[in-house]
Amino acid sequence: MDMLEKFEKLTTEVKIILGMIVALFIVSFILIFNGNNTSNKKNGKETVNLTVDEGMTKETETQTEPVTEEGNQKEASLNAKNDAEKLMKDMSLHDKICQMFIVSPEELTGVSLATLAGDTTKASIEKNPVGGIIYFEKNIKKRDQIKEMIEGTKKYAKDYNNVPLFACVDEEGGKVSRVASALDDVTKLDSMYSYKDKGTDTARSNAKTIAESIAELGFNVDFAPVADTFSNSSNDVIGDRCYSDSYEECASLVSNAVKGFADGDVLCTLKHFPGHGDASGDSHDGAAKSDKTLEELKKEDLVPFVSGIKAGAPFVMVGHITMSDVDNEIASLSKTIITDTLKGELGYQGIVITDALDMGAITSSYKSDEAAIKAIEAGADMLLSPASLEDAVKGVEAAVKDGKISEDRINESVLKILTLKCDSLDQ
Repeated sequence: MDMLEKFEKLTTEVKIILGMIVALFIVSFILIFNGNNTSNKKNGKETVNLTVDEGMTKETETQTEPVTEEGNQKEASLNAKNDAEKLMKDMSLHDKICQMFIVSPEELTGVSLATLAGDTTKASIEKNPVGGIIYFEKNIKKRDQIKEMIEGTKKYAKDYNNVPLFACVDEEGGKVSRVASALDDVTKLDSMYSYKDKGTDTARSNAKTIAESIAELGFNVDFAPVADTFSNSSNDVIGDRCYSDSYEECASLVSNAVKGFADGDVLCTLKHFPGHGDASGDSHDGAAKSDKTLEELKKEDLVPFVSGIKAGAPFVMVGHITMSDVDNEIASLSKTIITDTLKGELGYQGIVITDALDMGAITSSYKSDEAAIKAIEAGADMLLSPASLEDAVKGVEAAVKDGKISEDRINESVLKILTLKCDSLDQ
């Protein structure tokens, strides 16, 4: 019996020892595995060993760059917002309001034709430090000339308040090609509609080609791509400026165009929200009209805009389209279209800009100050080409001082504008 007890005791000790050995083996295995795993992190990629059915070991790479890149983007955006807040803190109400306008060099300076940036431009920028300048074919005579003009204007803006300037142009391809029509050494693409069967890669490469050609001259914003759908064959105002006559195909092509502009380092603009393709009339002469309901728009015309927004479009331009079955208001002045639909339901957080406010659709019914105030009340962040910059700025400034528009509303848009500038433009 004593021998049996000794045996049982010895067996327990052996069990304890064996347990300790097993535990030690497990700890060693974990340490070795972690060491191998750490050594497998190379060039920003983490390699993970996976066992395949045949008993072979297959090494697959799990990309870590997107996570790092996303983190970097968030940090950069946060830094840009902080920089923007510092800039805005030092700005007067007048200067903040001016940041909300993009005008032609002629409207800024008062000259009949501007082809250079000199003392008049400098004085005009200091008087009304606008957020951007839009250039047309008439402003572009030679490559060196337009480069110097844009560079000089940017410098005057930066010297005044340290805020970068949006240098803008309409360069869609086809009949709306301000730069390619003025300069023989710039590739002029055909209308985007002519490429509709060429696929998404072509849409992206075409946009990159346009972006690179205008970026070389100093432009940093393009009022393209057209996100309207050519759904009304009798609509020759937009027509072949569209990418397709199919909402779904247009959405796919437009989203890739947005990526192409980003590839070429140019900020792009989806236009003309909520969709000009099926509207009747020319907003250059009077308001274009659409009788679509909001639900119909969501299923049809808005599809390419949603796709372009998801692709990262920094601007959306709202057209002068009267939506008779929505609120019977011109879209560019409509709170339902801009604030409730674009910013609200679609969740767009980029810059909302009006189409040119000197077009007949606006000037036939509103003075410059009235149109500017209505656009801001509707939710627009930037106002393009008022008939009179002076009247528009004074009108908005008076509206703020009278309490019709809150300064917080101005700050909301200006912070968005400055943040994009700090994040995307050369400082």
